[in-house]
Amino acid sequence: MPPSAAFSSHPERIPTMQYGICNETFGDWPFKRACEFAAECGYTGIEIAPFTLGADPRSLSVEQRSDLRRTIAQAGLDCIGLHWLLAKTEGFHVTDPDQSVRDRTVAYLSDLARLCRDLGGRILVFGSPQQRSLLPGIAPEQADGFLREVFGRLVPVLEETDTVLALEPLAPIETDVLTTAADTCRLIEAIGSPHVRLHLDVKAMASEDLSIPEIIHASAAHLEHFHANDVNLQGPGFGAIEFGPIFQALQETAYSGWVSVEVFDYTPGAERLAQESITYMQRIESGLE
Repeated sequence: MPPSAAFSSHPERIPTMQYGICNETFGDWPFKRACEFAAECGYTGIEIAPFTLGADPRSLSVEQRSDLRRTIAQAGLDCIGLHWLLAKTEGFHVTDPDQSVRDRTVAYLSDLARLCRDLGGRILVFGSPQQRSLLPGIAPEQADGFLREVFGRLVPVLEETDTVLALEPLAPIETDVLTTAADTCRLIEAIGSPHVRLHLDVKAMASEDLSIPEIIHASAAHLEHFHANDVNLQGPGFGAIEFGPIFQALQETAYSGWVSVEVFDYTPGAERLAQESITYMQRIESGLE
């Protein structure tokens, strides 16, 4: 498993990027084939969307969890963790004023933390715009309190499972809660646990007033995980965003976590998206040496 992102006491010793890819990129491919193809492309990590594991991933047996973990390892990959935590679910929301809804959400996320551990993963990326956006009559200040409550209540199970909840700022077009890295860092600081940290996503950062390198530098102390994509919703190198300054900023801050490819427009096909994304990122990284 990769070390948690952190500042190095020797910033001149820059680690090689660790590249991962999200498994939903491969659509209905068998999980084994997706893992093997990712490894063939040069990725060393796989990040899993729970909904790809079944209608209710909590119901996976001990044997099924072990089989998935074994499949990942046999392909030569690490399990990075889980993302899209509340996608394709019902009845969960982190800023709902109904205490019972928040209770169910805490219980569900706790079960995902245990699933993440069982698969050999460490990071849980919390994006889930629909399940955090303001509900009618709820003020931003109230929502902030609910976020601190829900994520704070997760800390004991995160400690138990040695996992990290990585909170993801998203663009205002997607949600009205946690729309900047600065807002998200303030929430992380309010919770005050090393198990609740920051996730940054390129397409989301592109919506902010600050440049992407500026955001990386400003929030580096909290950064745990990173998604590489483009505003056109495809992979890095498929759109207009130049990754040279982005990777330069990651190196300057001695980021040592994963750079994981996450796309939303699968039009080019899984093979092209996987192969060309990592080829582009490796070329950009080699140009910084």
